[in-house]
Amino acid sequence: MVKMVVVEHLLDLAGFYQLPFDVKDEKSVDIYVPDEDAIVRGRLDFLVFKNQLWLAIIESKNAGVSIREAIPQTLAYMLANPQADRPIFGLLTNGDDFVFMKLTQQDIPKYALSDKFTLLKRENELYRVLSIMKKLGQLFS
Repeated sequence: MVKMVVVEHLLDLAGFYQLPFDVKDEKSVDIYVPDEDAIVRGRLDFLVFKNQLWLAIIESKNAGVSIREAIPQTLAYMLANPQADRPIFGLLTNGDDFVFMKLTQQDIPKYALSDKFTLLKRENELYRVLSIMKKLGQLFS
């Protein structure tokens, strides 16, 4: 429900459903785990890309689930990015709270999280989330 009610509208308002971007939902990815010689399969909630360059992965959870639970899953998906020489961004949400993530993999994978934006304040922070999404879109268009 969070995907339909919140995320799809944010993607539309941020301009990600327009050229030069493409959005895939429920995209399957395979992640190779060398230590265990295994392949882990997963499904991205949303993948925003331009040509073959992955720009952002969006992971949504149900409203009652903490965003913290989405961090390991999203990082695993981000590590599957075929262009490991470029940073990739993520957005984690449960419909009430939003956190942006950035991953770089040049030498050693490093990630950073933004502050948490929430709808549960007097001043609704959804506009700030949309503003950040638009800025990311401008950087990559």
